[in-house]
Amino acid sequence: MTRTRLFLRQCFSAATASLLVLFSTQATAQTMVSVKAGTLNMREAPGTNSPVLWKLSRGYPLKVVQRQGQWIKVRDFEGDDGWVARSLTSTTPYHVVKSPVANLRTGPGTGHRIKGRLEYGETVRTVAKQGPWVKVKHQELGQGWVAKRLLWGW
Repeated sequence: MTRTRLFLRQCFSAATASLLVLFSTQATAQTMVSVKAGTLNMREAPGTNSPVLWKLSRGYPLKVVQRQGQWIKVRDFEGDDGWVARSLTSTTPYHVVKSPVANLRTGPGTGHRIKGRLEYGETVRTVAKQGPWVKVKHQELGQGWVAKRLLWGW
């Protein structure tokens, strides 16, 4: 095999591997939605005649698992699945606190002052991300930073 053919084969192999990584990353990227309405019914199956499993509040983040017409099957941070009407969801990014308590800080790091404490299940609007920190907006405490490992969502 000539050097030129060997070089072309190596380039082709590298390009193919790069494309596979790109497409597999896009395929596994999770799609998130949040509750747009004031309250949303999480249902057992797609359709308004299906029993309501529980009610979710505005901003609650959900991972999309499946789509069926105007309905989407979603999973919450605790791993529970249910169906919601697509029209009642948004792509506005939110996080939910997954630890018993999370400190809301004035900056992205443990050296910054604690502004307040967030509790398990609280929903906060996602403002920005910086490394292992997420800047969030709390309805009462305002904006602050929380360690990403204590949150679930975008």
